[in-house]
Amino acid sequence: MKYFFNVFVGLLVINAMAIGQEKRPNIIFILTDDQRWDALGVAGNSIIQTPEMDALARTGTYFKNAFSTTPICAASRASILTGLYERTHGYTFQKPRLKQPYADIIYPKLLKENGYHVGFFGKLGVVIDADKQYFDQSDFYDRGGSPDRRGYFYKKIGKDTVHLTRYTGYQAQEFIKNAPADKPFCLSLSFSAPHGHDNSTDQYFWQDKSADLYKNIQIPEPLLGDDEYFNRLPKEVREGFNRVRWKWRFDTPEKYQQMVKGYYRMITEIDNEIGQIRKQLKQKGVDDNTIIIVMGDNGYFLGDRQLADKWLMYDVSIRIPLIIYDPRVKKSSSVDQMVLNIDITKTMMDMAGVTAPKNYQGKSLTPLLVNKKAHLNRNAILIEHLWDNPDIPSSEAMRTERWKYFRYRLINAPEELYDLKNDPLEKSNLAPDIKYAKILARLRKECEAAAIKYQSEKLCPDDPFIKAKNF
Repeated sequence: MKYFFNVFVGLLVINAMAIGQEKRPNIIFILTDDQRWDALGVAGNSIIQTPEMDALARTGTYFKNAFSTTPICAASRASILTGLYERTHGYTFQKPRLKQPYADIIYPKLLKENGYHVGFFGKLGVVIDADKQYFDQSDFYDRGGSPDRRGYFYKKIGKDTVHLTRYTGYQAQEFIKNAPADKPFCLSLSFSAPHGHDNSTDQYFWQDKSADLYKNIQIPEPLLGDDEYFNRLPKEVREGFNRVRWKWRFDTPEKYQQMVKGYYRMITEIDNEIGQIRKQLKQKGVDDNTIIIVMGDNGYFLGDRQLADKWLMYDVSIRIPLIIYDPRVKKSSSVDQMVLNIDITKTMMDMAGVTAPKNYQGKSLTPLLVNKKAHLNRNAILIEHLWDNPDIPSSEAMRTERWKYFRYRLINAPEELYDLKNDPLEKSNLAPDIKYAKILARLRKECEAAAIKYQSEKLCPDDPFIKAKNF
């Protein structure tokens, strides 16, 4: 009965969105790079300034428990494009390309084939053969190779060299201005910010206009920053890239203050561009029929456990911001249910009235836009990081609303189990406690079953890792 009720609610949503609409909606999908879930005012962060994202959340739908199925950018972006788990599509760093059967089902291609004017600007993050064929307009770029501020300052608007965030925002405004009036558009904006510029001493680069932001604010110390939490980690993590990059960014109090403020400034600058994009939509007269989605590609350690970056199965590494603003839905809400990055792919198909491929593994979130109690029938989620890199130990997890189970795949390290209700920061590993043996065994079994399921849904064999490629 619950299944038929949810189907009924989904149909009502689609019909409600269609009433009074002669045209299918425009869709703007904004993806930020390394923005953790709580680097957002509406998430309860009292320091960061994100008024535009907060406004979208407060007038749209804010998903409080959104997760990346894979906390690393290449695999996460492939999952967003294809609507599939990494275990299925097989793409991550050191893979030559996304194989053609998966490229054939990416959302830009399907929307273009179904009458949308499709644009993509910024970090594609995935190698695809003849990639420009899937877009009407596109420009793919990421941070430059220079080990200084030119990593973020090398693109030009006219004669002026501008920050990549400003450049992407400018391209978005130009796309909207010139989009054809006789068809809907789907615009994907993939900002490189606030990703640190790894080959640079300074790491984070912002525009002059942001120099005074957060200047006189003291950033609180990182969560679980004491030695005891670092020392509990497996040796391979303590000596791996999470720790190396912590030394680049957060290993002194002074550096920590400088870097977190830089990270926040770069997010605020993305927020500024969202404001300009919304003004352009209104000027063009399409703001009342344009859906805006804002999401992060993965979580991020800001010194938590004396680590940096992402890759691991702790919530701070896998939770992401997610906001869907649909001006046609005249109510706002916040949703507690667990949702995934791969849900966005199917959701966009649903919004556009396009039948999603049957093998998409996410769920449409459109019912939740009008009824936050509509249930996705999702009791647990698999999270995985499958890259075979000894400096970033591969791991996988099974998460429910109450419990988190995870294990490392290729190293000898103990399993971990956390009671998220009573221990949301994941301080106390319950796996060794015999009282939790049944819960541990159940989640281990569910994790193994999910891995087998998604492995079995491959469309073709994986390419092998290219061992010689640098990261």
